[in-house]
Amino acid sequence: MIGLLAPAAIILAYRFVPIPGTPLMVIRAIGGAGWKYDWEPMERIAPALARSALTAEDESFCTHHGFDTKAIQKYLQDYLEDDGGTLRGGSTISQQTAKNLLLWPGRDWIRKGLEAWLTIYIEALWPKQRIMEVYLNIVEWGRGVYGAEAAARHHFGKSAAALTSGEAARLAAVLPSPLRWSASNPGPYVQGRSETLQGRASRLGELAACLKS
Repeated sequence: MIGLLAPAAIILAYRFVPIPGTPLMVIRAIGGAGWKYDWEPMERIAPALARSALTAEDESFCTHHGFDTKAIQKYLQDYLEDDGGTLRGGSTISQQTAKNLLLWPGRDWIRKGLEAWLTIYIEALWPKQRIMEVYLNIVEWGRGVYGAEAAARHHFGKSAAALTSGEAARLAAVLPSPLRWSASNPGPYVQGRSETLQGRASRLGELAACLKS
């Protein structure tokens, strides 16, 4: 019973207080990556960053209840057709928030199962704005760089509140592989992807309705 209630209690508390750190931050810091992390409330993060992240990672974020069933079916089919190959993504922003908040990095079935379980709690206990706020504050954006504020200062020398739509799109463009790609020194792929994301983010309309205060 304690094992069932403890995560719910932690997640409920995190609805109201800033996140002090995550397992990934600790693991990376022990490995020598450093720890750049400054919590900022949603009102001090440029709205363009939330819209760009939504566009890049999960356009159905405002309408689903934690899981993109179509994406799950696709990735499960790919996994089975690959005869048990690598278990890949398909994670929504809600799932990524659950993973980043309380779990270790990895792609095994145990971690994916725990991620799904925690996602149910997060969707039940947090409004969508809080999920996005936590996501933007704890996501990895470079070696030892976590969250919007640290990323904005590391890559562009400014606060998260001052990010332009182009800079926000470049940060969102590297989210699949933040240790491989750079928002401040983008190659052709990141530059092209960021331009696409910037255009799509400006046209989200009701797809971004849950981000409005």
